[in-house]
Amino acid sequence: MTSRARTALFVAVVLVVVASVAYLSNPAIAPGATDDYERTSLTIVDDQTGETLATVDARVSDTYPKRFTGLSDTESLATNEGMWFVHDSPGTYTYVMRDMDFPIDIIFVAENGTITRIHHAELDPAGTSESDLTRYRGTGKYVLEVPYGYTTENCIHEGDRVVFD
Repeated sequence: MTSRARTALFVAVVLVVVASVAYLSNPAIAPGATDDYERTSLTIVDDQTGETLATVDARVSDTYPKRFTGLSDTESLATNEGMWFVHDSPGTYTYVMRDMDFPIDIIFVAENGTITRIHHAELDPAGTSESDLTRYRGTGKYVLEVPYGYTTENCIHEGDRVVFD
């Protein structure tokens, strides 16, 4: 292999590595990563009575780039609007308020629709580093993000259920 070919190969490998690192640190930069969210209607019902507590029109975030970006590119949510995060499998997940403009409620939901955890997530102070962002942990296959205080206003509690297709 000639010196020129080795140099070209080296440059190509470096470009692939740089692009991979850039994507892994912020997958939302990929073209079309967060465009065209599907929407779904979610109904939240009381676990004891079956009474409807709220209905949420939610954008579906079902790919890694969409889950990574979340509501970061959103200026606000309407009263009954949210984002429905769909993970590939049930597990324990951690969410942060990366580049958020407004506080939210974060609702962790089991595969069967049972609400397992609710967080009232305030904004971190401006300039907070990625490693210092507040971590919101919960268990489930799904996470629903809604306007701050939504769960309190609608009497939504852990144990209630989210009904979805």
